[in-house]
Amino acid sequence: MADGRGVGEVWLVGAGPGDPGLLTVRGRELLSTADVVVVDRLATAVLLDAAPPDAEIIHVGKSPTARSWGQEEINTVLVDRARAGARVVRLKGGDPYVLGRGGEEAAACAEAGVPCGVVPGVTSALAVPALAGIPVTHRDVAQEIAIVSGHLPPGHPESTVDWTGLAESRATIVILMGVARLMAIADTLLDGGRAEDTPVAVIERGATPAQRILRTTLDALAVDAIAAGVRSPAVIVVGEVAALDRAAASMEARPLAGVRVLVARTRPRAGLLARRLRALGADAVETVVARPASGVGVG
Repeated sequence: MADGRGVGEVWLVGAGPGDPGLLTVRGRELLSTADVVVVDRLATAVLLDAAPPDAEIIHVGKSPTARSWGQEEINTVLVDRARAGARVVRLKGGDPYVLGRGGEEAAACAEAGVPCGVVPGVTSALAVPALAGIPVTHRDVAQEIAIVSGHLPPGHPESTVDWTGLAESRATIVILMGVARLMAIADTLLDGGRAEDTPVAVIERGATPAQRILRTTLDALAVDAIAAGVRSPAVIVVGEVAALDRAAASMEARPLAGVRVLVARTRPRAGLLARRLRALGADAVETVVARPASGVGVG
């Protein structure tokens, strides 16, 4: 018991790769009943509209260029809020258990005796290439896939990635968190035997209206990424499948792709206009303005 209330619970909810429509039904149900939402930058902000208006929203960053909470700080806030009786939703980009440190958060809850559940999300490792028209496996050229973290450079003593083995294989390599290590990764794969002309796709801000795709080869990857100004977050696909985008089914036209629109509304819930704009590819940013007083006209 805490403050006269029973211990609450923590739910690790995968927010998907960026498109708010890819949040699971179960994830949205839990978000709509949350007392506390602990969210990082890779979870689309519009998803917070699904939370109750009085829910406590805690932004914990997880950005390489801005102040972020340490993992121990995040674990502590999850446990403390749950011990106070709250239903805590930890809203995480992608899937909580695919390079998302969800396992560490679940372990912290278990150690503290706090109930913890997991709602899998659509992982960016698979969804972002798919939405860019790239199948990560293909019967003719790639029948296996490796999803790896590029957070640590090849050869780092704490890295568990077998880069040499990956270089020698024919597997599609999908790299998350690897933008800062592109040169070292490319050099290691080339030294390990991957061909210089191996196709590579770098998908920046995938599954969002700001998505950009750089197509190159392994030997030119670092130079081309610098020239294009590639920034995190990005998913990197190495392998023959990266050249198969033209074989994918044609996508519905999105005439407002790359356009940001500010949508003002007076209600706390998301509006129909914003949903329609997003369906057309726009980045619709909603803001709640003051409701006009009774009898006062709006010009």
